[in-house]
Amino acid sequence: MLRRTFMTTAALITLGTGAFAAAHAAEKDIVDTAIDAGNFTTLVAAVQAAGLVETLKGEGPFTVFAPTDEAFAALPEGTVEGLLADPEALAKILTYHVVPGTVMAADLTDGMTATTVEGQDVTFAVGDSVTVNGATVTTPDIAATNGVIHVIDTVIMPPM
Repeated sequence: MLRRTFMTTAALITLGTGAFAAAHAAEKDIVDTAIDAGNFTTLVAAVQAAGLVETLKGEGPFTVFAPTDEAFAALPEGTVEGLLADPEALAKILTYHVVPGTVMAADLTDGMTATTVEGQDVTFAVGDSVTVNGATVTTPDIAATNGVIHVIDTVIMPPM
């Protein structure tokens, strides 16, 4: 039942961006797919500042929970600038948004956890919407040649 609910929710969420996802189905790697989307400029700048571009352009596969520019803008004033000046802390946060392997929306179940590249777990909730550590997945399953992107509305922070 949960899987059916999630798949229905995922289908509804995808309606608004289905053309983008379909147009970019496995044509480009995760970084180039994010660049083409146009709403991940802060994420792409952060990936560059943390020295993770080559990794995320690598073979993978990776599952990336990608915060939008709006998600970064919602952080307290000065947070993004401070992180860009601290590549080590930035890399820790960014790798907390990445799970090794390909995890598609249909694979998620309520209460499921996954270990991130950063080393700590994230937890999924599946109901009327899908969340990862409280961040809502607004667009699931954007395919890339080396994995998949799930768009989220909040920057998730690893426990310190």
